[in-house]
Amino acid sequence: MKLLKPENPVGIIGYGAYIPRYRIKTTEIARVWRGEGAGPIREKSVPGPDEDTITMSIEAGRNALARARVAPESIRAIWIGSESHPYAVKPSGTIVAEALGADSSISAADFEFACKAGTEALIAGMGFVGSGMARYMMAIGMDTAQGKPGDVLEYTAAAGGGALILGPAAESAAVLDGAYSYVSDTPDFWRRQTAKYPEHAQRFTGEPAYFDHIGHALRTYLDETGTTAKDYAYVIFHQPNAKFPQKIAKEAGFTPDQLAPGLLSPFIGNTYSGAVPLGLCATLDIARPGDRILAVSFGSGAGSDAFSLTVTSKIDEVRALAPTTQAYINRRTEIDYAVYAKYREKIDFDR
Repeated sequence: MKLLKPENPVGIIGYGAYIPRYRIKTTEIARVWRGEGAGPIREKSVPGPDEDTITMSIEAGRNALARARVAPESIRAIWIGSESHPYAVKPSGTIVAEALGADSSISAADFEFACKAGTEALIAGMGFVGSGMARYMMAIGMDTAQGKPGDVLEYTAAAGGGALILGPAAESAAVLDGAYSYVSDTPDFWRRQTAKYPEHAQRFTGEPAYFDHIGHALRTYLDETGTTAKDYAYVIFHQPNAKFPQKIAKEAGFTPDQLAPGLLSPFIGNTYSGAVPLGLCATLDIARPGDRILAVSFGSGAGSDAFSLTVTSKIDEVRALAPTTQAYINRRTEIDYAVYAKYREKIDFDR
């Protein structure tokens, strides 16, 4: 049995999204670098000068707590998955925990696995709650993704993510059915400790990395659960761009309508560790009781997590208690490349 299932049923009792308001159009980036843009991705979200992974995690965490309707002191773990933690040596989790009002008797940790760090925290949390070590825990996927000036990543690397509070299935708005993880040593994308921007292996990030790992995780999960694409109302894939998730969805038999709610990259870009958590938040915003949702993440280096949820009748109670993902998408202020470069500190004044 390759499926990961907790001894005690676990589900999501609260969820919350956060996306910065600033946007830069990919045509504006192309104007500066005389590029061709990023195809279907029209613009990307940009954090303000006072925003980072920690501040955005706090905002998403507050939204999740509002929906969960539990006291912050009852959360026994806050784990943050990101590839853009503000500190190389100093945890993000402790700051977020204190800002949210959690008790000091808590497990706070930072997770890293490129773009699947958020789902990695979620699956670890499923085991933590399922074992009985905690009644509630919070898993966050959040990023202020980096892109070297003029690099292809600059057209898509965006900011945002989601927070998910896990608890007993009986209290959940969506019950986790199980999970499966698949990893290999595939050097498709990396950033050294002292490097400001990540490097990538161009097209190598597609077939040997993204499609191989997501495809393997997806097929194994479907086989282990005895399900097919038709058994799910919605599907969410990691979205480094708009083309990759559409291709894998079509090959697996999913329709555009099943993919659409969680496909946010055309509107805000690739939020890296936040992509699948954010897509899940957007899907829970519209899901109905009884709907099954399948999610498959991808992280360079490389690995993929597949898991599914079954929505319960409690979803209607919690949905209106915090801003929707679409509300954050609609809340936008457009900026030009000069402001973008200033906010993202693209100019190094120390040299």
